[in-house]
Amino acid sequence: MVPLNATAAVALLIGVVFGVGAWLVVSAIPRIGRPRLAERVAPYVADVSDEARAMLARRPADPGPVFGVVFGPFERRIRGLVANWLGGGDVIARRLRQAGESIGVERFRAEQLAWGATSFAVATGLALWAPGLAMLPASVRVATPLLAAVGGVLAREWVLQRRARQRLARITDELPTVLEFLTLSLTAGESMLDAIRRVARTGSGELSREFAAVVAAVGAGVPMTTAISELRDDLDHAALSRALDQVLGALDRGAPLASVLAAQAGDAREQAKRTIIELAGRKEIAMLVPLVFLILPITIAFALLPGYLVLQTGF
Repeated sequence: MVPLNATAAVALLIGVVFGVGAWLVVSAIPRIGRPRLAERVAPYVADVSDEARAMLARRPADPGPVFGVVFGPFERRIRGLVANWLGGGDVIARRLRQAGESIGVERFRAEQLAWGATSFAVATGLALWAPGLAMLPASVRVATPLLAAVGGVLAREWVLQRRARQRLARITDELPTVLEFLTLSLTAGESMLDAIRRVARTGSGELSREFAAVVAAVGAGVPMTTAISELRDDLDHAALSRALDQVLGALDRGAPLASVLAAQAGDAREQAKRTIIELAGRKEIAMLVPLVFLILPITIAFALLPGYLVLQTGF
């Protein structure tokens, strides 16, 4: 038996990948020419003709279903493990909703697997052919692709969390202005639905788009209280949830909405001020790092170095 060295293994892998890619390309090429009369008539006579059923039962040469059958259980198993490590579907669904992503949990898990597989492939190529990594021990080169795959999965999760935080921060900044605009609309004599519709039509921020979705849901027949409750539960934003709870309570009890929204707008302004003060305090502490470890040592060095040089020269 001929031993299989690294070059032959890599050549075999490249050949398999090239063959599968060529198969996919060929299967995706559309047929040239019009279909035959028998092929056009077969779907309409399949219930009475054995030849038509046999013609419709022909399987195309597309390798996609083959990969789905072979790798489908493995992919589902990996998705389950990722869900157990990084949180369940409810957590991911809430983060996707907060980030404004239109994809579902399954699509996000597939993207995580794609990021992990890409990182694994890139790290494997570097471990095999990079001059710097070729001199490392074999254990390090084996562990590098695995760590890269885990890093790719975690990187996709981090990107989603970052987008969710940024969008929630934008909603926090927009909330006082939107509440004040709703208050002005209600004071002018409009109903709550008309005020929300006006905000959705004139605004351009994240909260205006969320209110546009509420208006669309109400137009489709959903009760306004249900649409507002779904917005509150899906976004899970503390300040917005408090404001919407007060609005729902006022709608149920028949209380004046303008005064309720004016109070909530004032609370949102005060919360924004407290947030700015807390952020300024954290930034002040962070500014001490370059002051203590960079500017202060350089100042001391400039103050003491001339005297030290004079002492060295004089003695």
